[in-house]
Amino acid sequence: MTTKNNTLFSDFKPVTKAAWLEKVNIDLKGGDFNKRLVWKNLNGIDIQPLYNTEDTIDYLKNTGENAQALVNYRCVVVASAESGNALAQKAVEEGINGLVFQIESKVSVVTLLKGLDLNSITVSFVLSDNTLDFATDFFSYAEKNVSDKSNLNGYFDLGVLSNYVTTATLEADIFETLAKVISLGAKFSNFKMITISGTTFLDSGANQVQEVAYTLNALVAVIEALGDQDVAAETVFNRLHIQLAIGSEYFVEMSKYRALNSLVYKIAETYGVSNFKFTLTAKTSIWTKSVTDAHANMLRSTTEAMSAILGNVDGILVDAYDKEFKDPSDFSSRISGNITTILREESYFGKVANPVDGSYYIEEVSTKVATKALELFKAIEADGGFFTAFENETIQQQIAEIRQKKIKLISQRRLPMVGVNKYPNLMEKLDSKVLFSGGEMNSKVLTPRRASLEIEALRKVSEDIVEEAGKRPVVELASFGNLTMRKARAAFAYDFIGVSGFEVLQEKSYESAEQAAEASAKSASEVVVICSSDPDYDDHALAYVKTFRALNKDKVLLLAGNPVAILDDLKEAGLDDCIHIKSDVIHTISGVQKKVRKHIKK
Repeated sequence: MTTKNNTLFSDFKPVTKAAWLEKVNIDLKGGDFNKRLVWKNLNGIDIQPLYNTEDTIDYLKNTGENAQALVNYRCVVVASAESGNALAQKAVEEGINGLVFQIESKVSVVTLLKGLDLNSITVSFVLSDNTLDFATDFFSYAEKNVSDKSNLNGYFDLGVLSNYVTTATLEADIFETLAKVISLGAKFSNFKMITISGTTFLDSGANQVQEVAYTLNALVAVIEALGDQDVAAETVFNRLHIQLAIGSEYFVEMSKYRALNSLVYKIAETYGVSNFKFTLTAKTSIWTKSVTDAHANMLRSTTEAMSAILGNVDGILVDAYDKEFKDPSDFSSRISGNITTILREESYFGKVANPVDGSYYIEEVSTKVATKALELFKAIEADGGFFTAFENETIQQQIAEIRQKKIKLISQRRLPMVGVNKYPNLMEKLDSKVLFSGGEMNSKVLTPRRASLEIEALRKVSEDIVEEAGKRPVVELASFGNLTMRKARAAFAYDFIGVSGFEVLQEKSYESAEQAAEASAKSASEVVVICSSDPDYDDHALAYVKTFRALNKDKVLLLAGNPVAILDDLKEAGLDDCIHIKSDVIHTISGVQKKVRKHIKK
């Protein structure tokens, strides 16, 4: 049997990128390619929708390695040495291999760490008082309880950065204390004593470029300050632990960690340091969490942990899903630990070496994040460095600008949050005490917060109305006309107005606009939403509004859609507002609440 030496599929020509783009533009039917398909990220990065071998990608160096021994951290709040030890033992039994002890008062190291194998368990400490005494006792205890000094893994977090940016106050002797701690732990090569925590940046509303840049600015400031304490730059890099928060933009977050890894090595080169090992951990963010439909936080934490692992972090701290509104329960703490365990052991995230390396998309985004972050880093350094920029409120203002853009996108529902501005859980009953009630924040400092606070404040107003009225306001969806459009707009209205926390009834269909107007005007609802098609609105909406207002002057009357041509006439006749894809949730629902409250008080 003979075979012909013909190339498989030789009749098919290679498809160039130009051909792909030509086909895309045809399918867009005149639509703007850049507006429709190019993702314009808040980092100022344009992310393309397709890549092929014609694209030239500049690969970053030193992006880290996928951790085979990923540390799964749990936070242990130490009320006493005994209770802290009990919580730590329970965590280890549940598969946790990393403990972060939050210590605010003097405790016995021997009692706190009793029964914990320091050869296999990573132990870290967030310290706010008695730092030198604790460090002395800890290293003395470790020396007696590890078989090899290199087995001791973990870090100290003295709050050098996190305390400063949230209070605008720097302890006078913090760097002197830090230098002494570094000296105390000099024998333990894998234990990190210098923590730079950039979590506050993202949790205050910053984008990924800002988080990376400001963290690196802070690192340089710490290197210079420790230099004044005769601590060499090489020592700083070898004793360095960096922690960043994890946001919701899956691929950008992945790229962020790879970019940070690369830039730390680039900065080290400027100090003449090339051979060192720092650790990078990720913490699920406060910014992305919600108190409404809080179980969705578990899903958010899962995708956040996924992106961090693929971004080559050394450890992950997943907060309990209910931490934002109460002390975590045994269940929520166990679930948070299981997230990383499942990803590492059952989903093989920690067992495949650098799976995202070579991906055109991720490599390009990583490079762009690194480039933008380096530009911002240099700008801050040129203006005097981290502390000067913070004292001048440059950093706070830059973060505030991005934060306001994010809040606007959330209010416009262009940045969806399940259970917050999209798909609200209308069966959920909330204690109003857990909701944000509004108020100004100090512009001179950074305040970690949830992105959902403004919408929570709306929900808080609704709960106050319920307490005042003794009942929950009712929203009626009155539909007529074209079946397909009235169903679609009723579904949209149900989702949109449900954010308020009012009771939203299922759509009620009527044979005619007149019948719908009369029935909805006389019903027991406080809010009525008209749902139909644009042609039906052109023919019947004005008559609907006039008939409705002739029977009822008090109810809030909304229309699902945006009939621009007749909108002025509708509002003059008594329509309160329209709800549509471009409507602002906060503005619209706030207006509804004001009228409902006024009506209820009559």
